Amino acid sequence: MAWKFDFLIVGAGFSGLTMAERIATRLRKSCLVVEKRPHIGGNSHDSYDPSGVLVHSYGPHYFRTNNEAVRNYLSQFTAWHPVDYKILSFTEGRYWQFPVNLNTFEQYLGRPSSSEEMEAWLAENCQKIEHPKNSEDFVLSKVGRVFYEKFFKGYTTKQWACSPKELDASVCARIPVRTNRDDRYLNERFQAMPKNGYTALFEKMLEAARPFVEVMTETDFAKIAEKTQASEVIYTGPIDEFFRWKHGHLPYRSLRFETESFTAEALLQREKISGKKGFWQPAVQVNHPGEEAFTRIVEIKHATGQQCENSAIVREYPQDCTGDAEPYYPICSPASEEIFQKYRAMAAALQTGRDRRVSFIGRLANYRYFNMDQVVGIALHEFQKLENRYREK
Repeated sequence: MAWKFDFLIVGAGFSGLTMAERIATRLRKSCLVVEKRPHIGGNSHDSYDPSGVLVHSYGPHYFRTNNEAVRNYLSQFTAWHPVDYKILSFTEGRYWQFPVNLNTFEQYLGRPSSSEEMEAWLAENCQKIEHPKNSEDFVLSKVGRVFYEKFFKGYTTKQWACSPKELDASVCARIPVRTNRDDRYLNERFQAMPKNGYTALFEKMLEAARPFVEVMTETDFAKIAEKTQASEVIYTGPIDEFFRWKHGHLPYRSLRFETESFTAEALLQREKISGKKGFWQPAVQVNHPGEEAFTRIVEIKHATGQQCENSAIVREYPQDCTGDAEPYYPICSPASEEIFQKYRAMAAALQTGRDRRVSFIGRLANYRYFNMDQVVGIALHEFQKLENRYREK
């Protein structure tokens, strides 16, 4: 028995649900969304732990954007809790301001300084590399050897299981360096969390799409593709998996998460360290570039604004993407890009298919690390092209 829908959408993350909501509300076409995980939201899924703390299930998701269209679109489904994401780095037995800024420089000197002195120090200590070929070159050209060794080398090596010399320069280029006291982690004008969490946002999107959207979780696309009649497929999963790894597996890094919850009583014992009542650590994120197996500890309650006497932390352990491990970060290299381009050519041939057109959107389908606002922006752009095509029929 075949299921009949206008669209089959693979993946219930930002890409898939944005497309489903737009297709349902604008085109009034039916969509089946299939998701292999037991919940919607993809990596942005959040939920409450047993102590009542809202926790990001797959690592911190710091929403930010300069794209007004994306902000306005998502604001239909959520109010916002404004926040400036601030993180620290714990190394050499102390907390350091991070990303590198004037406060960090003063910690290094052990005395007050100025932007002018920091700029002069960077000019003297940064290596003159006009065209950085890798992440080590890039960081050395921006902050010099001292800060590279202190904050970047160990963290990056743990995260990627290789030397920063082996990574594309773009991997570390996302991290800002400032000579003023701006200690925010990110630069975008709008920085906020969905007021009631990401899962609540996704539920509102689906509510708006009723009755045109049906969601099936814990469902493998490969097992239902043939018995689902749909003229169009929107695929947001790994592109190499769609083609059954014909050209080999694309390499990814994965993560393992270890959550620990704390009662109000337990947090009292950490107050001298956190500096804040009701928190375990002094910032939403603390990087650990040292010998620890984990790369960072996140206490998302700092950013969500949740009023709760308990708290929770999540330690992140990078790992190889083997077995059942989820793919998180594409490993950018000339070899992986060569493999991806072969899959991209195969995908292009399906995007104009007569029997069943297949569109590939999102991080995994494009083997690129996109921020959440970029993912939504791409989905909105793809929907606009789709809508134009349908209006022309």
